[in-house]
Amino acid sequence: MAAKKDIFSGSVKISQAKGLRGEISVPGDKSISHRSVMLGSIADGVTEVTGFLEGEDNLSTIGAFRSMGISIDAPGHGKVVIHGKGMDGLREPEDIIDAGNSGTTTRLLTGILSAQPFFSVITGDSSLRKRPMKRVVEPLIKMGARISGRKGGSLLPLAITGARLKGVYYKTPVASAQLKSALLLAGIYADGETAIEEPERSRDHTERMLKLFGAYVKTKGNSVIVNSTKRLNGCKIKIPGDISSAAFFVAGALITSGSELLIKDVGVNPTRTGVINILKKMGGSIEILNEREASGEPVADILVKSSRLKGVEVNWQELLSAIDEFPIICVAAAFAEGTTRITGAGELRVKESDRIAVMSGSLSSIGVKNKEEKEGITIEGLGTIEAEGGEVESHGDHRIAMSMAMAGLKCRKGVSISGAASVDVSFPGFFKTLSGVTVL
Repeated sequence: MAAKKDIFSGSVKISQAKGLRGEISVPGDKSISHRSVMLGSIADGVTEVTGFLEGEDNLSTIGAFRSMGISIDAPGHGKVVIHGKGMDGLREPEDIIDAGNSGTTTRLLTGILSAQPFFSVITGDSSLRKRPMKRVVEPLIKMGARISGRKGGSLLPLAITGARLKGVYYKTPVASAQLKSALLLAGIYADGETAIEEPERSRDHTERMLKLFGAYVKTKGNSVIVNSTKRLNGCKIKIPGDISSAAFFVAGALITSGSELLIKDVGVNPTRTGVINILKKMGGSIEILNEREASGEPVADILVKSSRLKGVEVNWQELLSAIDEFPIICVAAAFAEGTTRITGAGELRVKESDRIAVMSGSLSSIGVKNKEEKEGITIEGLGTIEAEGGEVESHGDHRIAMSMAMAGLKCRKGVSISGAASVDVSFPGFFKTLSGVTVL
């Protein structure tokens, strides 16, 4: 076993390994799982979902819609059945909606709640209550929403009084799938047409799924338009494996000698494959096999072999479709030859943790030289040399925990991770999966 869990401290130690070999599947896509529950709840009829990610964030979304009167069966093993009540079928919740640690639940749900004929309040845990909401609140108010919150609507809790919305044209200050999706979900309720233009194209799962449920959606370049919608239709959804979860194993296989790993049924939506492009740019041996489509999303198998990586420059445009994968890209860079410089990552300072600061500190803790920048990081790669290893803290951030677990495979003393249970947010069973393919 590469992973040893301390049930008293909640820490896990990952030991040095010779490689990752075999075949795995990863949990369903987190983003698509959220959206399947949201749209299934406001559709007419039954929506059957397979491959659903049963992580804490997605369970927060299920809990939110159950509190608004939606019957949702979740028997396990990735299957969820949503008994939708139509676009006007949600009822006023009797208590505050708790989104836990999920920014996606909060921001997308705010768009839907803005159009409902009732009062609601949404909050989250201590981490989520520090994360910015004004970027979503301001354009929704332009659509006619009535939203108030701490610091002028900048922070949770948000109190939302339903209103009749009107379609708008809105040019977003940054490319953000959560912002865009909140406006699209409000837009299907709004009178007229809602048009959103981004400076760059963000992930498009909401647009694809709205079409699957029967809404009118038109995309052109970095712009998307939705019209007022009277009805969505329940459907069957097969959710592919989350490329963000697969990325940890892709990088882990690349940096450890003797690796050959096949990752089955992974979503390869082109707005999400930036991490594959960056790791290939670094010299990674990554093959995309058996490409196909499921429920409007492209899917494939990914074959990874150990590789000699080199340091590269990663700019904000390359990082846009790999923003969630910043921590694991940092780990790959730590074991590449030469220097890697990542820029344009300022958005990561307001995620589950300040991921720039946390990754800089974590790499330093295991003996990797780096320099934290205002909007990025510069990493001096070790090449084929192992790092010393040591102890790190997850800071409650699932992506930090899993990234540093992969770093442990390449450290002489391994890596002990405190707060490792945070992986359950997006990858329940992560350490078991890692142990199953680790060659010691």
